[in-house]
Amino acid sequence: MTDRQTADFGFRTVDREEKPSLVRGVFDSVAPKYDLMNDLMSGGVHRLWKADMVTNLAPRPGQHLLDVAGGTGDIARRFLKGLDGDGRVTIVDYTPRMLEVGRDRAIDAGIVEGIGWVAGDAARLPVADNSVDAYTIAFGIRNVTDIPGALREARRVVRPGGRFLCLEFSHVAVPGLDRLYEEFSFRLLPRLGGLVAGDRDSYQYLVESIRRFPDQETFATMIREAGLSRVSYRNLSGGIAALHSAWVV
Repeated sequence: MTDRQTADFGFRTVDREEKPSLVRGVFDSVAPKYDLMNDLMSGGVHRLWKADMVTNLAPRPGQHLLDVAGGTGDIARRFLKGLDGDGRVTIVDYTPRMLEVGRDRAIDAGIVEGIGWVAGDAARLPVADNSVDAYTIAFGIRNVTDIPGALREARRVVRPGGRFLCLEFSHVAVPGLDRLYEEFSFRLLPRLGGLVAGDRDSYQYLVESIRRFPDQETFATMIREAGLSRVSYRNLSGGIAALHSAWVV
């Protein structure tokens, strides 16, 4: 008898080796409408959450940011704004189609310097040890097959004294809001995905992946176990999302 290694793909259990291609298929499909659907999924509040994350990071001239699963360039553009060209971002995303969308948007915004686009796996980053000042990942880590491995990679690539910030949909902490959010997520969002993005199944997966993701305390423990320090989190919008923070020492 052979041991079958499995992974969650939403509420389905799949072979571990199969999940990355399934996730890539989801984001290949939704890439052109990804930011619009984030607006619909969060009522536009995701923009405020992302702005909050970058404000918390407090970008400084000369910093090099690694933004993982940041294909559409949303965090990168916020990071570079106001640095007057004295900053650098490397974006790593598993889905080339997402990178294409992000590169086109950056060019449209006049951002061609100080930004790099790399196809790669969060759990096997094509980045040197201790080579970046900060690591961010927004709404991406729950799609990673090997989340502990991705957290260890974050620890590996960030210089001592550097930051780790993860913004992710989380577990609602306000009584009553949890039931409303559950109803909204499972009844409305897949329908919107079908109508707006032409892909109901992908948004069914994305909703299910949120429910499968560990709660705030469990994820904070995973970050500590990866070797990161001064771990904390802050609930956003009652825990619909959470901003996790840590340092490399």
